[in-house]
Amino acid sequence: MSGRVLLVEGGGTHDVFDLVERTPGVVRVRTPFLFEVGEELKLRVEDAGTTTDLVARVRGHVKSGDSTVTELEVGEPAP
Repeated sequence: MSGRVLLVEGGGTHDVFDLVERTPGVVRVRTPFLFEVGEELKLRVEDAGTTTDLVARVRGHVKSGDSTVTELEVGEPAP
C-alpha cells in the first residue's frame, strides 16, 4: 500500500505507523504502540502527492497473524 500516516503531536510529526489499508472513513495501520480504544489522534496522511491532516479515533485492534492491526476511524480534515 502506498502512502504514509504520521502521528501529529507536540508540534511535530512522528512516523509510528505502517499503513495497511485506507478506505473511506477507516485507516488500518500497524504500530508498535497500543493506543486506547476511543482515543483521539491527530494524523497527517500523505498519499499521491497530497497531504491531509485528519482527526481519528481508535476504533479497535484486530489480530492479524503475528501482528496487530489498529483500526482508526477518520473524520473530516482537521482545521
